[in-house]
Amino acid sequence: MREIDVRTFRRSLGAMLDVYSAAMAPPDDQIPSRHMIMQRHATYPGFRAFLAERRRPLGTSVVGFIYGFHGSAGQWWHDVVDAELSLRIGRQHADAWLTDAFEVAELHVHPAHQGQGLGRKLLTALCEGQPESTAVLSTLDLRQDTPAKNLYRSVGFTDLLSQFDFPGGGPPYAVMGAPLPLKH
Repeated sequence: MREIDVRTFRRSLGAMLDVYSAAMAPPDDQIPSRHMIMQRHATYPGFRAFLAERRRPLGTSVVGFIYGFHGSAGQWWHDVVDAELSLRIGRQHADAWLTDAFEVAELHVHPAHQGQGLGRKLLTALCEGQPESTAVLSTLDLRQDTPAKNLYRSVGFTDLLSQFDFPGGGPPYAVMGAPLPLKH
């Protein structure tokens, strides 16, 4: 596992999207827009990213990745979540979680490498030493708990919103938040 700079992040987007596709099985037509979103995220303040790689005889291959940045007004996810938190729970609650938040934008581990603690290592490395007071993220909100939600809960994340439908359709999500530093 290693921290990467923005240039390496951009060069690694293809490999990261391969992991994303294996883990999430999105429709093929969503990959180009995911690529553009990830490129845009790399321009946000406080951007930080890690790759998990497996050594192979002819080099390495990406088996997991994570990245995040300082969330702020004017960013799509922040604004959508801020509005919904304010509506459902109140402005003060939204401010407490989002005014000084580190947004964990993506965390994916290739299915062949899941269940080995790699997601936890990536998450704790990304959030370690962050100056923000909270970390926030969204994850699929299926009717049963998922390994991802169990991981997030184990380091201190709690549900802020459940069964939330982001604009544009798709499955329901849970928005989760944790005070920083994360529990170990």
